[in-house]
Amino acid sequence: MQITQRDFGSDYQIITIENENGFHLSVTDLGARIVSLGRDKELVLGFDSAEEYLEKDPFIGATIGRTAGRIENGRFTLDGKNYQVSVDPVTGHSLHGGKPGFETKKWTYTIENSEDEASVVFTATSLDGEHGFPGNLEIEVRHTLTQDNVWRVTTKGISDQTTLFNPTNHVYFNLTGDVTQSIDEHKLWLASESFAALRPDTIPTGDIVDTKGTAFDFQTARALADVFASEFEQKNLCNGLDHPFFLKERSLHKPAAKLTSPDEKIELTVSTDLSSVVIFTANFGEDGPMIHGEKLAHHGGITFETQIAPGAEHYSTFGSITLPANEPFETTTEYKITLKEAKKLGN
Repeated sequence: MQITQRDFGSDYQIITIENENGFHLSVTDLGARIVSLGRDKELVLGFDSAEEYLEKDPFIGATIGRTAGRIENGRFTLDGKNYQVSVDPVTGHSLHGGKPGFETKKWTYTIENSEDEASVVFTATSLDGEHGFPGNLEIEVRHTLTQDNVWRVTTKGISDQTTLFNPTNHVYFNLTGDVTQSIDEHKLWLASESFAALRPDTIPTGDIVDTKGTAFDFQTARALADVFASEFEQKNLCNGLDHPFFLKERSLHKPAAKLTSPDEKIELTVSTDLSSVVIFTANFGEDGPMIHGEKLAHHGGITFETQIAPGAEHYSTFGSITLPANEPFETTTEYKITLKEAKKLGN
């Protein structure tokens, strides 16, 4: 595996791993984030410098934490004690653990290389009381590329006090390689038969809704354009998807999601040991950022934010994001890219 490092601006570094197929993964110590993935075309959204992330959208591709998603009013209870964490002044809710969060930390890193795979291992500390969360939390995020074009993300954590911990990676995929093209004609399949309903302010209601008969049923692969064109109330709330989907199984050996490019030449398969995935379809309208000199289209990307469903701190049916004191946390998600030949039309 070939590994290169270069300056990414503002005293940050970008590290690129390339396998024997010419397929590469680039990550940076700004937010322990993915910057680039692909071979002949770029498959994820990203910027050309650290400064652009800080100025335009620090969440794109970043490690998110302590808690991915929103906490209503920034309030929760642990071991009988009430906590108030910092909130967004516009919405009044906590988002992604508060700003600045994991996404703007400068992470320490080491590199590990072998014949079959290579990894960049990022570490950081979230101090007791940061944004109001209890406990000194030590975090490790390992980004790995294999010879089989698998990007693997393994996240570990341990806290000296009981706390909340629900990290994710905020990668956006667009398999056309063209940020001016929406993901409308991408086909999505999910191993999910239920999702968390949202309020108009995108806080979960606590209701788990059966996808059957709705626009959110992806148990058979279908074009995302079908969803965007629907009048499904939950779609209309966000002008797209921004919802947690509950997975049928938690396994790295079975796919949780599949995304296929419009020309069917590229397939992404997501596998995870977590219980849900938040699908967000970059519902930015005309407010999308400039990426590589081009304006990001509305619905110009799609996330697969594997995590425990946001709202779990209030709804036990979603799972638990409580991390007991001195108990190690570990989770792994794999994103496998399969490069295919286009299907031949006709005889």
